[in-house]
Amino acid sequence: MINLLIFLLILGVLITIHEFGHFIVAKKIGVRVEKFSFGFGKRLLTVKKGDTEYSVSLLPLGGYVKLAGDSVEEFKNMPDEYLSKSPAERAQIILWGPLLNYILGFLCFWLIFFAGYPTLTAKVGGLVDGFGAKDAGIQVGDNIIAIDGKKIKLWEDLQAAIQARKTPSRVSLLVLRDNKEYTIEVNIKEKQLDDMLGQKRSVGLIGITPKDEIIQVRHGPMESFVLGAKKTWSLTVMTYKALWRMITGKLSMSESITGPLGIFFITSKAASVGIIALLHLVAVLSISLCIFNLLPLPVLDGGHIVLLAIEKIRGRQLSLKVERVITQVGFTLIISLALFATYNDVLRIFGDKIAKLVK
Repeated sequence: MINLLIFLLILGVLITIHEFGHFIVAKKIGVRVEKFSFGFGKRLLTVKKGDTEYSVSLLPLGGYVKLAGDSVEEFKNMPDEYLSKSPAERAQIILWGPLLNYILGFLCFWLIFFAGYPTLTAKVGGLVDGFGAKDAGIQVGDNIIAIDGKKIKLWEDLQAAIQARKTPSRVSLLVLRDNKEYTIEVNIKEKQLDDMLGQKRSVGLIGITPKDEIIQVRHGPMESFVLGAKKTWSLTVMTYKALWRMITGKLSMSESITGPLGIFFITSKAASVGIIALLHLVAVLSISLCIFNLLPLPVLDGGHIVLLAIEKIRGRQLSLKVERVITQVGFTLIISLALFATYNDVLRIFGDKIAKLVK
């Protein structure tokens, strides 16, 4: 039950931030906002303030902002209506929804680096046969404190430095063992591995695994700002690369797309780890929501922006009939994608149990 509440809370935060982006820019541009709703279905709470009715509904699986005159049928050619504004102004209203999600993701990453996050030390926990570390005399329990004279203390730094090396090469490791320092030359072995996008890449390996020793790493506010920005950008680039590989058929959609059920199980696992893991999940989901919403598909924010660009070029709006066809196609695509993602979640999470029941 607690995991479900956490999942709904995260979903609620992401939706509220997104809709608030539309809301605040609409107000700034001079568009009358008739309704600001969190959730769908039966209304649990309704408050009227000025021209806007604020409400919280029973099902927290969505939300919306109702702008005055946002459809051809309702448009009365009043100056405070959505359709009375220029395409550029309407595009701003649409863009700021996903943009606030993107900013939220960055702020979560900034907070993670500033508050401190758990990570592995550079202490050796195991050795792999046939690789340079064991042959060179590296021992379990050794603490690697420098690589080619450059000091390190985290496993992620050690891993990045070693994997960047290519064969044939050697690396000089400064090792702390029984309070004594030893310099050990280790041969690099090159190996082909699959990355997160399913691409083959060559990496350097020396055949060590980490010890289960974790420390908290914290950074100052400005350094955390820079690290948060870098993390946000790298996630953005990786997401667009993954989307392109899915479009071109180089990455399996069934293995890459997660629906609400899958996100719930991921949230449950993150909640059991702690607040930092939850913050990381919120950051990833918020940035992913921004990127997904900006895809040029009908119904999504990106699709609306494309239609506004077409309107700007044509000098007039699309006909009501064309807009309805585009909207129907968009809803069909989104519902199909949601069903596909849910089907994959069921197979991924309950596949083994289903197979046993079938037998």
